Amino acid sequence: MEKVKWGVLGTANIAKYATIPGMKLADNCELYAIAGRNTEKAEAFKEQFGFQKACTGYDALLEDPEVQAVYIPLPNDLHLKYVRAALEHGKHVLCEKPLAFSAEDAKEMFRTADENGVHLMEAYAYLHSPYVENLKKDIDSGVIGTVDYIESAFITQGYHEDFRLHKDQGGGAMYDLGCYCTTMILTLIDSEPVFVKAAAEFSDLDVDFNTAAIIRFKNGARASFNVGMIFGAGSNSRFDRLYIHGSKGSIRSDVEYNQAGEVSYRIFNSDGVTERKVSVPQNYALEITQLGRCILQGEQPHISPAFSIKNAELMDRVFDEIGFWKER
Repeated sequence: MEKVKWGVLGTANIAKYATIPGMKLADNCELYAIAGRNTEKAEAFKEQFGFQKACTGYDALLEDPEVQAVYIPLPNDLHLKYVRAALEHGKHVLCEKPLAFSAEDAKEMFRTADENGVHLMEAYAYLHSPYVENLKKDIDSGVIGTVDYIESAFITQGYHEDFRLHKDQGGGAMYDLGCYCTTMILTLIDSEPVFVKAAAEFSDLDVDFNTAAIIRFKNGARASFNVGMIFGAGSNSRFDRLYIHGSKGSIRSDVEYNQAGEVSYRIFNSDGVTERKVSVPQNYALEITQLGRCILQGEQPHISPAFSIKNAELMDRVFDEIGFWKER
């Protein structure tokens, strides 16, 4: 099988514990290069995962003509700079979520991709999952009628030293967790948001660490979500919830975002309660494989530019509501 030569721009934990293991499972992926800010860390990743070469500094990887595609797991404030640089070097790009600080930045990135004839896809591994695919199929089949309300929540523990604590790096619960809820809602409600109201509690470092929002859509459906980094610092506690109400029933799920293995959700309607079990492989392998098919076989990215921009526009409205970028 033809394979894409991938470079990984950074040694972040999401790369180490999720995406690179997924890359090793993707049959159209070749682990070619890893770049780090220091030689020792890049070499350690090379040895651990079997990359062919290690690069000191990100520019060295981008300038390598052998690299076809780049995965970017850098902190949020570095996305625009390095996505643009990678695209201008003619590399296809998979960039960790959230792609951009704003919809305008996202639009600029996709324009750059178009100008250079390469793909850019935002990395929402969970949206590649057969769990989401089956959920969407059940909703589209009318098993719960017309969807009129969705509730989602994603709550994690607090953090000690982490970029998520710093505003200038795109920290806070909304950027880190809220983007999961908004993308899930937009996946399941095919309509335009016409009303957004949100409130947030801010930390001493001036990032939101508890945010709630309500949304009304053009088709009459409504949604709400709550995200937070509020559980005990140092714990591994988290809370994930998805509730979908329709005119003929409802769907309830406590499946964690990006969960693999056998997952399930329950359908409640006039037929009673049905448990839908779905076998889910490693989601990060699915996203790498799919972008690989885009590069090699001409598929379009599963997370489309239009979807990423629509989500960024919704997030912009939430940030405006909570006054995230205002001086306090």
